[in-house]
Amino acid sequence: MSDQQEMQEPQGERLQKILAQAGVGSRREMEEWIVAGRVTLNGEVATLGMRAVAGDMVCADKRVIHVKGQAAQGLPRVLLYHKQEGEIVSRADPKSRSSVFDNLPKLRGQKWIAIGRLDFNTSGLLIFTTSGELANRLMHPRFEVEREYAVRVQGGMTPEQMKQMTREGIELEDGVVKFSKLSDEGGEGFNHWYRIVIKEGRNREVRRTFEALGLTVSRLMRVRFGIVNLPPSIKRGKMAELGEGEVKMILDWVGLASEAFEQPEPAKVERPRPGSKPSKEKEPGEAKMPVARKTAGRRGQVDMSRARAHRKIKTGAKS
Repeated sequence: MSDQQEMQEPQGERLQKILAQAGVGSRREMEEWIVAGRVTLNGEVATLGMRAVAGDMVCADKRVIHVKGQAAQGLPRVLLYHKQEGEIVSRADPKSRSSVFDNLPKLRGQKWIAIGRLDFNTSGLLIFTTSGELANRLMHPRFEVEREYAVRVQGGMTPEQMKQMTREGIELEDGVVKFSKLSDEGGEGFNHWYRIVIKEGRNREVRRTFEALGLTVSRLMRVRFGIVNLPPSIKRGKMAELGEGEVKMILDWVGLASEAFEQPEPAKVERPRPGSKPSKEKEPGEAKMPVARKTAGRRGQVDMSRARAHRKIKTGAKS
């Protein structure tokens, strides 16, 4: 590479990525903030495409971020929540309905970012994180992360309808929807259960797809997002935080090196007791570092039902 080519390469990180990594919001949300004029770089209103380097100051709605280059930020927090029907996935609601954010533990200097949404009448797995970059990797359509749902339908589907959903797809007003997988799980009486897998998260996508075939969804539950399963141990309205091993597994799976988030522990200085002999110094790299245990289910999925690394979160919410 020539010196001229090196000089032309952009320096620093894009503002939306810096803000997302700081936990202000998702990358897409930060792009909207920049367009709306809510972000400044060193005191000047920012525009899309701007980058910041070490020493710069980025301000987003009175939140100030001092750019520190490639310094490690610590592993992001990841929370699993079992959403109930009748809850919204939004911080504000003109109808004053119950919000999942009301039940989450409070944070200082960061905020919980919901990875994907579930509509008012849908239950199941919701993932929250403090990393906007992780949220972007899991939500953006280009990464094609699988979402798996258990669907209860009034009546049943014909073999032709099942083939149409997985082969040709169903035409909706916002484009064609095609399920990656669709399996018949049986049922009793008028209700019938199916398992479906999709790789995008459009608004009410699953319900609208069944409705397009004249079928009514009587219950919808998300049971998996990417490699993360909804563990049976988390009851409705409850949550659990992933342990270090599980967080590292997810970061590696989405292509974010977990080492980039880790912070080195400060060196401990041992003062010799009076009269004691000086200890022999260890060579660099001699001490063994603890290895985080990774817990995986089938197909490399994070199976929290067998993990011990997570801890339950206590909130003020009633059972």
